[in-house]
Amino acid sequence: MDNKILEKLAFYRPIVVGTIPINIDIESSDLDIICEVYDNDEFINQLMATFGPEKDFSVTESIKFNATKATFKIEDFEIEIFGQNRPTMQQNAYRHMLIEHQLLLEKGEAFRQEIISLKKQGYKTEPAFAKLLGFEGNPYEELLKSEP
Repeated sequence: MDNKILEKLAFYRPIVVGTIPINIDIESSDLDIICEVYDNDEFINQLMATFGPEKDFSVTESIKFNATKATFKIEDFEIEIFGQNRPTMQQNAYRHMLIEHQLLLEKGEAFRQEIISLKKQGYKTEPAFAKLLGFEGNPYEELLKSEP
C-alpha cells in the first residue's frame, strides 16, 4: 500500500507509531499516525479534503486531549490519524512506542510473543505491557513512569 499518506500530512510532522513499527502488530492492528496540529479547524478541513473520500471516513474531536482523530480504510486496512497541539515527539503515543520498543529489546522474543498473544486475546497494547510487567493503576500513565 503506497498511498503517500505521510507525504500528504508532511506539514504536520507525521510519525507512524503504535504496534506496526515495533513489530507487535496483529491482523486487526491499524496504522497509527500522529501529527503536530495547532489549528484544529484547518486540520479537519485538510483531513476531509485529503481523506474524506476514503471508505468509512470519520473525524472526532477530543476536548480532554485538545486533539482531533480521523479514521478511514484504504484497501480494508484501517488508518488512524491523531493530531494534537504538541510536537509529535512529545506526544504520549510516540513516548509509549519508544518505551515499549526498549522493553521488547530488553526482555526478548518470548516477551514479544506474550504481548502478541495478549493482543490476540483483546488486550490493547499498553494494558498488555502493564499486565506482563505487573503494573498497577492506569497502564498508560504507568508506562510513562518507566521512561528513561
